[in-house]
Amino acid sequence: MKFKRVHSHDSDKLLVEWNSQWYSVADLKGLPTAPNELLPLLADWDHWKPLLESALTESGATPFAPDGPLQPLLPFTPLSLRDYMLSETHATNAARGFVKHFMPTLYPIITGYERLLRRPFPALRPKPIWYRQPVYYFSNHMNMACEGDTVHWPAYTDYLDYELELAFVLAKPLLNATREQALQAIGGFMVLNDFSARDVQLEEMRSGFGPQKSKHFVNALSATVVSADAILPRVDQLKAEVRINNRCISQTHTGDFQHSIADMLVHASRDEPLYPGEVFATGTLPNGCAMENDHWLQPGDTIELWIEAVGSLTNTISKKD
Repeated sequence: MKFKRVHSHDSDKLLVEWNSQWYSVADLKGLPTAPNELLPLLADWDHWKPLLESALTESGATPFAPDGPLQPLLPFTPLSLRDYMLSETHATNAARGFVKHFMPTLYPIITGYERLLRRPFPALRPKPIWYRQPVYYFSNHMNMACEGDTVHWPAYTDYLDYELELAFVLAKPLLNATREQALQAIGGFMVLNDFSARDVQLEEMRSGFGPQKSKHFVNALSATVVSADAILPRVDQLKAEVRINNRCISQTHTGDFQHSIADMLVHASRDEPLYPGEVFATGTLPNGCAMENDHWLQPGDTIELWIEAVGSLTNTISKKD
């Protein structure tokens, strides 16, 4: 099932999609009093799913029909955001893009090596630890845009990039989780855009402390959440696209992960409590950013990210100050 939160008539409403129409969870007849917040529903999904299905099919439920404008809201309040890098293809392509744009004197050497030997230049590949365990950094969960929001172009960058990512939220706590426990704790999946200031990022990474101003100015999260049971059986088989100003820029997929979704949580929960509301992102899907595909954002652009069965996320980029 798919859910979203909206603001309507001075109140927030939790909506559920059924047969391509949206229904207010609170207004469903024959349904025991359901939480008006998403995470408690997803935390006890085995209980609530059949009740919702019954209320939607057997009670003559009436679709939600607002008589005024709706404001999309974040589907829940994120408690944190761990952003991983699971795709070797993305990691290698993005490293090559950094050289091309910010170390141009080295670029002919690297491309010559790759053309001659027909394999990636060794320094472009991830470090050995990346192959042993899922690696991530903490991003800024406080600066989170939603569907339709205008994203401000930071004054300190000339290379504003998008990053198409699959994200999920925990609905149950974890600690030293098994793979099975990890998967059972996932509440639902979303689309995430990890905006990046690329000309700032390289120097920050060289500091040894990881990304800072290059990442923390904003992320964007889709307004909709799809329950985990609808996505997990095919989580590594989803098609995805990047569209700028209604033009398809890149077609990609979720089938290039070095580590699994369960691996992400097993590693993160090692002697570290995880809590409902924490968000985890897979990192950029292959060819899902301008550093790879060379289609850079411009002021005034509309960027749309789409992942099959999960949904889409659209934002407009502001003019430069």
